[in-house]
Amino acid sequence: MPTEPKSRLKGKTDRRPLYERTAEALSRLLESLEPGTYLPSEPKLARQLGVSRATLREAMRVFEGRGLIVRRQGVGTVVVRPPQVIETGIEALESIETLAGRIGLKVEMGELALRTRPPSGEERARFGLADGVPLAEVSRVMLAEGRPIAYLIDALPEPFLPEEILNGAFRGSVLDLLLRRGDPRLSHSNANISAVSASSEVARYLGIQRGDVLLSLEAWLYTTSGEAVDHSHSFFLPGTFRFHVVRRISQG
Repeated sequence: MPTEPKSRLKGKTDRRPLYERTAEALSRLLESLEPGTYLPSEPKLARQLGVSRATLREAMRVFEGRGLIVRRQGVGTVVVRPPQVIETGIEALESIETLAGRIGLKVEMGELALRTRPPSGEERARFGLADGVPLAEVSRVMLAEGRPIAYLIDALPEPFLPEEILNGAFRGSVLDLLLRRGDPRLSHSNANISAVSASSEVARYLGIQRGDVLLSLEAWLYTTSGEAVDHSHSFFLPGTFRFHVVRRISQG
């Protein structure tokens, strides 16, 4: 079993975990670097600090979560400016564009892909699709200040697919297009939020490493009549979004 190399961060009276002291040393290093600067490679930086690569990665996750560094697959780790945090209540159903506009943050759509695919068994049942009827899937990268912040995927029965997506007028929000169209009338969304490891595909779109932790939101959008019209998966970079929820005291 590999052992931790002798660390230059160990002091006689500092009993904090080694990764905390490593994070402190990284913090001082980041403060001295301009945004856009690449950090030394992991092996070199680990040797420089006298810690294992595992300890270094654990410390680096702290700064990834704050949006202060971005690990770019096949390129390296770059220092970035802290992003503005998009904050919203989890009970609110609003697009990224609406949320960002509220804090004066400009967002735009990056890479866009449109395809048809067979539905899963759950999608066929929820959408009420006949056998052999495909779904339209819209996937895109959302950017803020030129940096990826989210990767969004929406799957809809083709009759619900907004025309703007086909004619080039799409800017990134399927929800906003459906709301503007007004038919069918939308009612609510059921969503599950979890932390997930980035797949190779999602990591490539977001410019991060495969296995990096992302915030995932899977949701089903329903009309006032209870009909499902959209199945979405949203992947958010840590440090760019903050969701909160109002919890009321039970009177029972």
